[in-house]
Amino acid sequence: MSTIDGLPPLREVIASHGLSARKALGQNFLLDLNLTAKIARVAGDLSKVDVLEVGPGPGGLTRGLLAEGARRVVAVEKDARCLPALAEIAAAYPGRLEVLNADALDVDWEARLSPPRKVVANLPYNVGTELLVRWLTPASWPPPWESLTLMFQREVAERIVAQPGGKAYGRLAVLAQWRATAKIAMGLPPEAFTPPPKVRSAVVHIEALPAPRFEADAETLSRVVKAAFAQRRKMLRAALKGLAPDIEDRLHAAGLTPTDRAEQVPIEGFCALAREIAKP
Repeated sequence: MSTIDGLPPLREVIASHGLSARKALGQNFLLDLNLTAKIARVAGDLSKVDVLEVGPGPGGLTRGLLAEGARRVVAVEKDARCLPALAEIAAAYPGRLEVLNADALDVDWEARLSPPRKVVANLPYNVGTELLVRWLTPASWPPPWESLTLMFQREVAERIVAQPGGKAYGRLAVLAQWRATAKIAMGLPPEAFTPPPKVRSAVVHIEALPAPRFEADAETLSRVVKAAFAQRRKMLRAALKGLAPDIEDRLHAAGLTPTDRAEQVPIEGFCALAREIAKP
């Protein structure tokens, strides 16, 4: 296995530190350093950027980010077994890597990174979607990050970039595409990982827009979309009846057909409905 930085190949690192991926932590280690460097390049020029990485494990993507010139990387790793391996990377890149032994759901990462900031991560499967929703729904916009370059199960990746009319289209697509652009940048087969997962993976690149595509209150839009897709087989008038007693009138006012289903509604339609719901 080739190296990109003079440090040992990842298989040697894993063997020397007795690391094995734990299913309970959603771990699948990506060992090909050529692939991790390629993922880092998807995030764009990192030379003047601080990067948040979640779930670095033995540090394959961490090494890719640093080798590709990231100004600074803050890596959040819950598994203490990985800390010695990450410490070796920190020693090879003095002052450029900070490792936090913590749960990413509990970390105030903004305070530890200087803008501009990007997030690049091979997310643990068990917390990936929750973290993404948090990053897409900050208290204000623009968000504290310029872009998110994230690895997910292929199915989740397709939900993020989905267009109206298909089964994959849902809440994640609306949240991701209302205020950002999202694309699948590359796919990875199961055999790229140790242990190989039962599903294919994909890297999604999301770039924040300076302002939302369509006017809407973020909290109201989130409520509307959540209610609509929670009962996606129902017509809008039934799925959304809990939001307003006169929901059919508001659907008509937003230019929507009450008998349509959520997957037929474009983002602009949801925003129009959110504006109507917000009215007294």
